[in-house]
Amino acid sequence: MQNKKKMSDSDDDLPLATRAPAQTTYEHVDSDDDVPLGTRIPVASSTKANPKLKSAANKSTRKRKTRDVEHDSSSGDEPIGSLVGLTGRKSSSSGLSAKKRAKRADDEPWRAKKGAKKMWSTLEHNGVVFPPPYEAHGIPLVYDGHDVKLLPHEEEVATFFAVMKDTDYAQKEIFVKNFFDGFKKILRGGPHGFIKDFKKCDFTKIYMWNLQERERKKLVCAEEKKRVKAEQAAAEEKYCWATIDGRRERVGNYKVEPPGLFRGRGEHPKMGRIKKRIMPEDIIINIGKGAKVPEPLSGHSWKQVIHNDTVTWLCGWNDTINTKDWKYVQFGATSSIKAESDIQKYEKARKLKLAVDAIRRDYFTKMKSGSILEQQLAVTTYLVDKLALRAGGEKDDDLADTVGVCTLRVGHIDFLPPSTIKFDFLGKDSIRYLQEHEVDPLVFHAMQRFCKGKKKDQDIFDHIDPTKVNKHLQTLMPGLTIKVFRTYNASYTLNKLLKETTPAGNATVPMKKAAYDAANKEVAVLCNHQKGVSKAHDAQMEKLRDKRKIIEKEISTLRKETKDKNKAKIRALKERLSKLELQMKMKDELKTVSLGTSKINYMDPRITIAWCKKNDVPPPTVYTKALVEKFNWAMEVEPSFDF
Repeated sequence: MQNKKKMSDSDDDLPLATRAPAQTTYEHVDSDDDVPLGTRIPVASSTKANPKLKSAANKSTRKRKTRDVEHDSSSGDEPIGSLVGLTGRKSSSSGLSAKKRAKRADDEPWRAKKGAKKMWSTLEHNGVVFPPPYEAHGIPLVYDGHDVKLLPHEEEVATFFAVMKDTDYAQKEIFVKNFFDGFKKILRGGPHGFIKDFKKCDFTKIYMWNLQERERKKLVCAEEKKRVKAEQAAAEEKYCWATIDGRRERVGNYKVEPPGLFRGRGEHPKMGRIKKRIMPEDIIINIGKGAKVPEPLSGHSWKQVIHNDTVTWLCGWNDTINTKDWKYVQFGATSSIKAESDIQKYEKARKLKLAVDAIRRDYFTKMKSGSILEQQLAVTTYLVDKLALRAGGEKDDDLADTVGVCTLRVGHIDFLPPSTIKFDFLGKDSIRYLQEHEVDPLVFHAMQRFCKGKKKDQDIFDHIDPTKVNKHLQTLMPGLTIKVFRTYNASYTLNKLLKETTPAGNATVPMKKAAYDAANKEVAVLCNHQKGVSKAHDAQMEKLRDKRKIIEKEISTLRKETKDKNKAKIRALKERLSKLELQMKMKDELKTVSLGTSKINYMDPRITIAWCKKNDVPPPTVYTKALVEKFNWAMEVEPSFDF
């Protein structure tokens, strides 16, 4: 499955629940919920610029806190028989004690949690759309100078790599290694098991075939493309909708992602691994009792059919790369279910506004406590509040060494007296977090105490974990979590900045939008929502500069003439020039910042809509069409709304 979003990186690693419907375009989706539905973008720097980070990321034997839950140890490196329709995967629970198996069962997402709220009485849907079966092209791989005609399932994997031959991924050592390790396992035991040296492999012929195919598709007339698209839409129409308690609601994503090579974001250690083909035997169907169960592919059967009325997802399966992650088919962003969820999320963040002063008094008091546990809970709450840091969680050794506030190690910070701390670590999606923050002296000295006598690879907060922090937050305000804090900080910051920076008087809509984008940028920086510079950025800026030169030349030519009518033309051209220069300024300033992430997940949309109404700015000026639809519930907000 490949939904298109306005971002340069692949979103193949995103859980389905965080992706938009196939017919919908979002700038980017980010979520750091504690459930396996998360995703994120950005920072400009990589581990290449920081040997300290690189060595830390590669250190697989570092001392870590004991995990509470035993996770699936499968790495996705076993032969991928599922690529050709085979599904005989070994049980991940073999060898575990009964106690650990019971613990794992408690964490299985398809099981109804004890005391969970009932979400529906009836649920009907039509399942998922599977990608088409692979069609062999017959183009050989060249190995050691000789053509090798691969078997179809071997050829499919070779083609995965060949089509990426001209990308940056194909130049990365870890990407190539992971791909070829998987490819050799596909070949093992077959007639082409002799292919063992990547340097002897030449994918050029398959690559050239792919280029020709792309060009051929470009030549297809518009009418034919339209006809094919219409036929596909008609065939998939029934999968676009589900009925819950008699209401027909749009499904967020009904397509099973196709097999391919995992890309990830940042310097992900699993990039290049083979994503297996998902079959019905991998998928759990959640549907109402008595409802017609969707038909699987011919000759196949579903892994399981359940009737869990405490959740609203329709289908789910284990990710084949990050095997602990669970991917879902859920109701769409425009559904009433998602709208209600959004409303509750932002209302909870608004409640925090009323409680935050008391919470701040509490953590400053507890920083002076004689209990090291209370001190660490207090400092982490401060960091979550003031710096909007993520929780962080323990990672297996084959995952990127990404950290959050709870898993910061001594080597991730430097103390800059009198009260500044420099943070340098890999955040979510292996994105580097490199910032200096002036903190309260109590926090500065407390963190110095926590680090005293510890080695660089030891945890700063060694008495806590995300679960303990969230439980502590629950005692301060019902329903309070680290995620709620991030939502509050993002919304509060946007609300405050828009009040302070929106130009008054005769300001134009572009000027007001620039103020909105600047406020949005501050939120994105606060939440560390960043991205790499687009490859097209320089070319786009050059085009804008060329436009500027043309306008400036036109103005200069008109000024040489003494005609009265030229004055109006010059005024119009100056206005165009002003808009263009503003566009160039914002485009350059935002080249490493992702505005969409906070728009979609963190900033209360009622703030934006109220601001639009108050300042006569059409919502589509700052929101994409998809976001206008997603936040339809917020459109009736009064201009006087205050977060």
